Amino acid sequence: MSWFSKFLTSSIGQKTVMALTGIFLILFLVIHLIGNLQLLKDDGGEAFNYYAYFMTHNPLIKTISYLLYASILLHAVQGLMIWQRNKAARGIHRYAVNHTRSSERASRNMAWLGIIIFIFLLLHMYQFWFQMHWGTLVYVEYGQFPEHPVKDLYALVADSYRNIGFVLFYVISMAVVGYHLWHGFWSAFQTLGLNHRKYTPLIKWVGMAYAVLVPLLFAVIPVWMYAMQK
Repeated sequence: MSWFSKFLTSSIGQKTVMALTGIFLILFLVIHLIGNLQLLKDDGGEAFNYYAYFMTHNPLIKTISYLLYASILLHAVQGLMIWQRNKAARGIHRYAVNHTRSSERASRNMAWLGIIIFIFLLLHMYQFWFQMHWGTLVYVEYGQFPEHPVKDLYALVADSYRNIGFVLFYVISMAVVGYHLWHGFWSAFQTLGLNHRKYTPLIKWVGMAYAVLVPLLFAVIPVWMYAMQK
């Protein structure tokens, strides 16, 4: 087994992979949010549909998307492996001092929340990403580029957000994402050793603000679209 393989299967290696993939996914969420906010424009879906077209046809974005899929899988797999490792360690050291229990509870919560988020991602990708690539979406033309029709993903999203059950499911999922980020944001920087007496409080503050603001804005979109279509 090479040193790299040993590193990836070690406790430190697994946590490092979790931190790096987590930071990458955190950055992606901001880009994804900016694109999804185009749904709130009162333009019949033009801005959002062109955003969706750009994200699925730009060579650089398409290449980065493969890194995104790999990061999601790696983050999920490594998270489960760390959970199993910690679970085994609890069995061996079940008489450890009480002050470890809070961190153990946080670790268990992160694992369960991560599983819920992964299930949400699978459903979300099937409903929108899969339909964008291989579904039977109709093409629409806009005055800006009449010679360049694009798939009408906006119509599918708008129709989904007419369902109050799906809207509630999305909002609850974003609350779970927010809770996951609340712990995960700072943990990623801590794992990478990016601790500094001067900057650590700022990183914690940015992490908390991010964990609240980003999921909240994601949740606002289906609620707003549902309200506008009633």
